[in-house]
Amino acid sequence: MILLGSTGSIGTNTLAIAERYNIRVEALVAGRNIDLLKEQIRTFQPCYVCVADKADADRLDHPRVFWGEEGILEVIRRSASAVVVNALVGFLGLRPTVTAIAEGKTVALANKESLVAAGAFIDPSHLRPIDSEHFGLWYLLGGRKPKRMLITASGGAFRDVPVEQIENATLDEALAHPNWSMGAKITIDSATMTNKLFELLEARWLYGCENVDAVIEPKSVIHALVEFVDGATTAQMAHPDMKLPIAYALMQEVNEPILEPVDLLEVGSLEFRPIEPERYPIWQIKEELLAHPERGVVVNAANEVAIDRFMGKEIPFGGIARLTLAAYERFRAVAPATLDDVFAIDEEVRAWTRKATA
Repeated sequence: MILLGSTGSIGTNTLAIAERYNIRVEALVAGRNIDLLKEQIRTFQPCYVCVADKADADRLDHPRVFWGEEGILEVIRRSASAVVVNALVGFLGLRPTVTAIAEGKTVALANKESLVAAGAFIDPSHLRPIDSEHFGLWYLLGGRKPKRMLITASGGAFRDVPVEQIENATLDEALAHPNWSMGAKITIDSATMTNKLFELLEARWLYGCENVDAVIEPKSVIHALVEFVDGATTAQMAHPDMKLPIAYALMQEVNEPILEPVDLLEVGSLEFRPIEPERYPIWQIKEELLAHPERGVVVNAANEVAIDRFMGKEIPFGGIARLTLAAYERFRAVAPATLDDVFAIDEEVRAWTRKATA
């Protein structure tokens, strides 16, 4: 396989599965965590390596090192592997997804932004979802047609915080996720609920069902539920550990324990809460965005810039949602007809959001 994002949470879990099942790692693509990448190179001996910057490429003792976005695409083109695990963070992951599919490869997809920004131009038959929620939906559907699909949310760092305290929350507070250990961007997205909005769009594109929604399940034991036309509802339960969806994405069939089963007596009880716009302002555009999923490129671009500005202390935490919603209103007429349009809109939205007032 080719692993994009090898030093992140998904990447390290993927390598644990690869080591356990002796899956050959042909290429490792990482960002700037060069020390960890060096360890991964020693362990897995990939044919190709790619990093974000040329300066870091010079630090690696490997005969075939590439860098930058073009380096990622070159590694995908050169590699013989049939599967690309795309665990890159952000819009950067879109071109690799499209390139891998064009090269006849299957994409084990953990990069949300590929489908959020360009779902209309990506054939889902080439994808295997790694997100726990979309894996859960796949596990439950079994090829059947759903009446309604539900995914769950943890509620993020501010699930139980008084609403009036959220506006000026610090970066450390936003990164204090109650259930998962993830990278900064996705943890902040969880705190704003943008992550779950994106996952609804992904589910819509992956499974062709427009009737999708989300609820908060604080223990992250149930990941997905499917309602069928006969009135039955099924739920997929597992401990919050990404190794299970990764194992299925890589091997398609698993016949031995990956995780310990959920002990219902230990869980004791489960609680479900609505996702309220008062706490998560981004949620107010959920219905309209699902009806016009092509606007996902706007929300994604504005959100990425807003997070950068928050992390750079330019805007308060509450400004992330305000900037994203303002961009959504300003660019609500967008209708990309081609993949090139998606990239052009992305640039335009980013330029506007960098200067806008939060």
